[in-house]
Amino acid sequence: AVLVHTGQHYDYEMSKLFFDVLELESPDYNLGVGSGPHGWQTGEMLKRTEEVLVKEEPDIVIVYGDTNSTLAGTLAAVKLHIPVAHVEAGLRSFNNIMPEEINRMITDRLSTYLFCPSPTAVENLAREGITEGVHNVGDVMYDALLHSIRVAEAKSNILDRLGLKPRSYLLATVHRAENTDEPDNLGSILKALGQTGRTVILPLHPRTRRRLEEFGLIDLLKGSSDVMVIDPVSYLDMLLLEKNADKILTDSGGMQKEAYWLGVPCITLRTETEWPETVEAGWNVLVGAEEDRILEAVKGPFTTKYSQKSDLYGDGDASGRIIDIISHRGKDMR
Repeated sequence: AVLVHTGQHYDYEMSKLFFDVLELESPDYNLGVGSGPHGWQTGEMLKRTEEVLVKEEPDIVIVYGDTNSTLAGTLAAVKLHIPVAHVEAGLRSFNNIMPEEINRMITDRLSTYLFCPSPTAVENLAREGITEGVHNVGDVMYDALLHSIRVAEAKSNILDRLGLKPRSYLLATVHRAENTDEPDNLGSILKALGQTGRTVILPLHPRTRRRLEEFGLIDLLKGSSDVMVIDPVSYLDMLLLEKNADKILTDSGGMQKEAYWLGVPCITLRTETEWPETVEAGWNVLVGAEEDRILEAVKGPFTTKYSQKSDLYGDGDASGRIIDIISHRGKDMR
């Protein structure tokens, strides 16, 4: 297997450290694209990925998720007549303004193998007429979490470093464009965080920090003694912060699932989600960027329908199923 890192995450804590702390092998290629407008970034990734594929001549290209890296890898492969396997296929937020929604819809339409994390994802594809090559394998993020939470508990000392006790704080993250690029939304979220009456841990995404300074909102954080702003942390540190939080406030898709798996109520700072199962199960509530709704969710109780142990997203062996299916295809080719 050949691992290609597009360089979409250009921050050390969000990229190289991820490989280091999880003791993963370094990528065979790092395309070093970095940040930029969507069109430029996707175009650069497409061009550089194509060069790798022409050189390596793979039998199959596996792409994950819904980022610009996902779309670029897919387009590069299909134009070279290389089959694509999409891991995390079939997700829909039904909000076409989201770049991720566009990326995932195009990728699903062009993929030969569609590895879905849930029955809902399979149903979404069926409604679009996509039924061939669809496999409900479970969520690979759950696989990763089951392994990594044990490592985090053994290696991370983030709670001690920040002087935190379990369930004594709220954990918040804000990075999506619909929040960070809209000063009204960003300001409303920050005002709510400052009025919870609780300690709020806020790892500040580079994109969010730039927008706070640009919009003149940085004083909202400086004026709050309850909001503790920290630099982005490693995956292991973040998992431990999530596990020990009283509640999580986020606009991240992945953190909604991680909160569910860890048994922590999640307040999603969006009006839609790709993970409706977490809402239906009572572990997640959608509040958007409305200050009053955020505060109501922070202070109100959650009523959960199921244990977080229920298998909404598989049993933790999604990766094994994907390997089996792709390996079987390889045997057919030989």
